[in-house]
Amino acid sequence: MGSKELQHQKKRTSTFITPLEDHWCLPPQAEKRSSMSFKSVQGIIARIRRSSTLRNIIQGVRDPKEEHMVHSLRELLLSTNQLPEKHDDYHTLLRFLRMRDFNVLRAKDMFLNMIKWREDSGIDNIAKDFKFDEYEEVKRCYSHGYHGVDRYGRPLYLERIGLIDLNKLFKATTVDRFVKYHISEQEKTLNLRYPACSLAAKRHIASTTTILDVKGVGINSFSKPARELFVEIQKIDSNYYPETLNKLYIINAGSGFRALWKVLSAFLDARTLSKIQVLGSNYHSALSESVDPSNLPNFLGGSCTCSEYGGCLLKDIGPWTNPEFSGLLQEVFGQGQRFTDDKTNITMESFFRQIGSNSERALDMTLDDTEDPYGFNHNIRRNHVKEPISQKILQLEGWLAASNEILGALIKKQQELAGYINQLKKLTSG
Repeated sequence: MGSKELQHQKKRTSTFITPLEDHWCLPPQAEKRSSMSFKSVQGIIARIRRSSTLRNIIQGVRDPKEEHMVHSLRELLLSTNQLPEKHDDYHTLLRFLRMRDFNVLRAKDMFLNMIKWREDSGIDNIAKDFKFDEYEEVKRCYSHGYHGVDRYGRPLYLERIGLIDLNKLFKATTVDRFVKYHISEQEKTLNLRYPACSLAAKRHIASTTTILDVKGVGINSFSKPARELFVEIQKIDSNYYPETLNKLYIINAGSGFRALWKVLSAFLDARTLSKIQVLGSNYHSALSESVDPSNLPNFLGGSCTCSEYGGCLLKDIGPWTNPEFSGLLQEVFGQGQRFTDDKTNITMESFFRQIGSNSERALDMTLDDTEDPYGFNHNIRRNHVKEPISQKILQLEGWLAASNEILGALIKKQQELAGYINQLKKLTSG
C-alpha cells in the first residue's frame, strides 16, 4: 500500500457498531424428489421472506465508506490466503478496523494476532465445551451478570465489585478457569446475546453497556491475584474482542477508588477510556438516561428485584433467554430449517444462504482495480485465487442444478393448479 493511501485512513471516524460472527456450514446434499406439495411451496416462500427480513435486521445498515474499508481489508487478507472462511465476516473485520482507526495494515496485523490466539488457545473448544461448574459458588462471592437491556436495546452487564470476597473467589476457582469462563461469556455475547437483542430491538445490536458499582473499593482491594485477573481480562477484551463496549459507567467511586483508578487506567487504551464515565454517589440521572428503571436492579435505583430468582444478578436475563427469539435465531443462523412433507426434504434456507455467502466470497476475489478505490486488488495474483474460484464454481453449479430441480417442481405444481382452476370453471359454466 502506498503512503498516500495510509495517510487517508488516519482520521476516519464512525459509530460504535460491532461484530456479529455468524458462520454457515455447507448444507447436506438434498435428495432428488419428483415434486412438492403446494402447501410446502407456500411455507418455503414465507420462511425465506421472514428469514431474509430477520437477517437484514441483525446485519444492520452499512455505511458506504466503512464498507469500502472492509472490502480493502478483506481483499488484503484474501490475497495472502490469511482469511479463514469462518471469520470472513463483515462486522468482525469492521471491529478491527475501528480499533485501529481504519488503518488497514494495522487492522490486518491485529486481526491475524486474534486468529493465532484463537488457534493457540483453543477458543472454539472453550466456547463449545468449557463447563464452569463453580458458577453458582462464584456468583455468591462475586455479584455480576447480564440483566436486561439499555434503552437502545444493548445487553446490560452489571458488577458489584465492592462486594467481591476475593478469598472465597479464589478458593472457588482459579485465575485460569475464570479467564476461560470470561472467554466463553464473550463468545456467547457475540453469537447469541447480540443477535437476540437485535431481533428484540428490530435493529442491529453489537455492543454492551456496562455498570460497575465500586462502592468501598480502594487501593487495598487490588491484591496480586486481582491484578493478574484484571490485566489478563483487559488484554483479551482489548486485543481479541475489540469495539464491543458501548459505555462503561463506574458508580459510587470514592476517594480510594479514584486513587486506584489512576493505576488501572494506565492499562487501558485511549478508545476504551473515552467510553468510560466515573461517577460518585449521584449517578442516578446518568444511568436513567441510558437504562429504563425496569431494567435496573433496585440497589441501583431501579424497580427490578428479580424476586422469583432470589435477587438480581443471580440469573442471566435478557432477550437471549426468550425461547421465541432462540427459535428465530435457530431458523436464521442454524443449519437450515427443514421444510418437509411426504415428498420433499430440502434445506432451503441453508441452500439460499450458501448461494449468497459463497458466491459473494468467490466473486469478490475477481473484482478488478476499478472497484477497489484503495488499490489493494492490484496486489492480488491470479494464482492465489484460481483454485478457490474453481472450487466455488463447482459448488455453484451444484446449487444451480438443485435450484433448477426446485423450479421445475414449482412449474409443475403451477400447471397442476391451472388445470384444477380450469376444471372448476367448466363445472361452474355447465
